[in-house]
Amino acid sequence: MTSTSRAQSFNTAATQYAASRPSYPPTLFDAIEQLTGGHLTGAHVADVGAGTGIATALLHERGAKVIAVEPGEAMARECRKALPEVPVVRGDGNALPLADASCDLIAYAQSWQWTDPARSVPEALRVLRPAGALVIWWNTTAFDVPWIRAQHERIARCCGTQQVPATRPGDSDAIRLAGLTGLRVTRRQVRWSRVVPLDVHLANIGSRSAFLVLDEERRRTFFVDERRVLRDAFPRGEVEETYLVDLLMAVRP
Repeated sequence: MTSTSRAQSFNTAATQYAASRPSYPPTLFDAIEQLTGGHLTGAHVADVGAGTGIATALLHERGAKVIAVEPGEAMARECRKALPEVPVVRGDGNALPLADASCDLIAYAQSWQWTDPARSVPEALRVLRPAGALVIWWNTTAFDVPWIRAQHERIARCCGTQQVPATRPGDSDAIRLAGLTGLRVTRRQVRWSRVVPLDVHLANIGSRSAFLVLDEERRRTFFVDERRVLRDAFPRGEVEETYLVDLLMAVRP
């Protein structure tokens, strides 16, 4: 299974993605403003790999002049539906459909891994204005929560994916793994949680690319078993999902 096919799989579950995926905490955007030394209000921002517009909406609420860049037709359609006042263009981070020096900030929320840094980094630097910033972040798994770690292990076994080490990479390794070596990069981590109904939690998991590319029978079996496990753990039918947002910001030289 290629990275491209996994990236394209989101179009098969765009509505599910929009309804179940977690958002991001206000403190994340506070951190972005602190690191950039300015306010998002009035800033020209491109949200690349915008998906259904989760981060786009939050940037727009902060007063940024946002343009959403999304390669998938179904995902872009959901974004337009949710944010009719925000321009949405088709494209991806390896070949941005944006003019030179047109953005103060380029954001990648959960989407940097679908790019080739050898192409996406030069593209970001081309589109950024002097002293502009490339900001990438992910809602990552809070492995110190025992039930979340156990669920991650079950998912990895079902999907045949590699288990992520419980210990997070240090700053230098995180920068290297993101393909940002040679740039001036700052890292921040923001912990947050949300409480959602069990069905929403399961839909959130099911919207991940590792599940979207599985055959139907294997996927169905996993969720029947997982529902049973979680009902025992959360008898009230509400699940507290805990996340650690991992944020990297690189300033254009």
